Amino acid sequence: MANECTFDVVSKVDMDEVKNAVAQAMKEIGQRFDFKGSISKIELKDEGALTLTSDDEVRLKAVIEVLQSKLVKRGVSIRAMEFGKVEPASKGSARQEVKILQGIPAEKAKGLVKTLKDTKLKVQASIQGDQLRISGKSKDDLQEAMALLKKHDQGLDLQFTNFRS
Repeated sequence: MANECTFDVVSKVDMDEVKNAVAQAMKEIGQRFDFKGSISKIELKDEGALTLTSDDEVRLKAVIEVLQSKLVKRGVSIRAMEFGKVEPASKGSARQEVKILQGIPAEKAKGLVKTLKDTKLKVQASIQGDQLRISGKSKDDLQEAMALLKKHDQGLDLQFTNFRS
């Protein structure tokens, strides 16, 4: 293949930044006046989930706001977080699970490939696991494909990596 240019479309979250954001949020929760005497906490369970716990739903929403502000400051997209429903926990407290989404789900990847094919750009898209590889002969076509993918909202935080020319 002569002069083939490629790039990868991924949706990744830096877990070190998530850990730092959780630590900062817990520190702020421990220091804030409106959380005095509260059982509010954020736990990083495994590499893909958080558990938020608080006295009631109102305080739980405040915990979420603190967490989201810390995530944004650390450069972690809120779109990579999937908030579950609020569940009652012991002693009248409230709990919420938060999944951290890594990779592009297959159905959304197919939607992105279809979007690229519908535009008649001279690029080829292939699904490779939880990422997409876009290839084409012209860097301009690849840049148009990037702009299109940024504009076409699938509810994902997309990054463009691995540029090859």
